[in-house]
Amino acid sequence: MKMHFVFICSCGTQVIENNRDPTGISSNKISVYGFRMFFTATAKDLSAKKCVPCNTKDLRAMTEETASKLIPKVDGWNLANEGGTLKLKRSWKVKSFTKGLEMFQLISDIAEAEGHHPDLHLVGWNNVTVEIWTHAVGGLTENDFILAAKINTLDLHHLLRKKVSA
Repeated sequence: MKMHFVFICSCGTQVIENNRDPTGISSNKISVYGFRMFFTATAKDLSAKKCVPCNTKDLRAMTEETASKLIPKVDGWNLANEGGTLKLKRSWKVKSFTKGLEMFQLISDIAEAEGHHPDLHLVGWNNVTVEIWTHAVGGLTENDFILAAKINTLDLHHLLRKKVSA
């Protein structure tokens, strides 16, 4: 769905529309005298969005440059390039093995609601790592950043190990 907002100022007419570009990133596009400028979403904007189905015809893997612009919007997550496949990764230390499983359940509830499923790893008894990428396109899409932002909204403090102070 496109939403159009028209602003008229003394310098001319500007049209702002909410669009999804071929890289799979929703953006606000401003057209002024034939020039286009894009504004990326904030973390709050990302967590408010809904993932699009991965079989969407226009969904394409984004470039590393585009991913680098979005990574600051998802605190704690890192970009990883594994054999040419860009992924989002984040790790946590949990209090116990069962707390790791509880964390997986919280993440899986969000993933299932979004129809976008990360790879979940519990290594050792307390090391949780989550990897997110869009398998269908072999790389990152906006869906991955949406899911990471939603995971960031979870209250995980009761599951995580407290840092030992020196």
